[in-house]
Amino acid sequence: MKLWKKIVLALLLLAAVCAAIVFGLNAYVVHSGEARILCRVETRETELSSEEVRELKEQNPECILILGAKVRADGSPSYMLQDRLDLGIKLYQEGVAPKLLLSGDHGQVQYDEVNAMKEYALQEGVPEEDLFLDHAGFSTYDSVYRAKKVFQVERMVVVTQGYHLYRALYGCEKMGIKAWGAAADQTVYHGQAMRDLREIAARDKDVVKWMLKPEPTYLGEAIPISSSGIETQD
Repeated sequence: MKLWKKIVLALLLLAAVCAAIVFGLNAYVVHSGEARILCRVETRETELSSEEVRELKEQNPECILILGAKVRADGSPSYMLQDRLDLGIKLYQEGVAPKLLLSGDHGQVQYDEVNAMKEYALQEGVPEEDLFLDHAGFSTYDSVYRAKKVFQVERMVVVTQGYHLYRALYGCEKMGIKAWGAAADQTVYHGQAMRDLREIAARDKDVVKWMLKPEPTYLGEAIPISSSGIETQD
């Protein structure tokens, strides 16, 4: 066999192995979280079923973690974030958990996901003391790590869109948090096909990251989720 053919075959074999690893790890993360997604909301008119609420309550979660997403220039939540907030607040109002943990990016003065989330929750009648703000939730990894180390959470419900939940629940498992998912998919979001593709790479990256477990960008003193959330607010 000519040398160039051997090189082509070797490259094809390498590509096949890489693809198997990438898609294999992705499938593993999805499979690991599938059974722990206990609630799915598929339209903005969908009512929570009493069975979903009951099943989540039975897990005795300490809080509901709502993961941050983009806020608009005027400080209002994007549609994706609003859907997460609507579902998380509804679960809180149904008595699924006594606290809301709002985790997002507040790394710059001019960009603040967590206070946008807080204001939205306050407008929906959630008491200030039940709102815990994680200002350093710069990534899913950081949010989960800090939920355990800073807020000392052992059991929680995680609210985000379905495609994102698998990775969040995988991280909770690796961090030693017992977690269950609630999928906020009230609509089809613009650009979702590209998000789905990027999420494959993000899942693979987080598998490696959870193996190494580096500390997140910021940690800080412990603020137990059993206390008042007011001290987390600026």
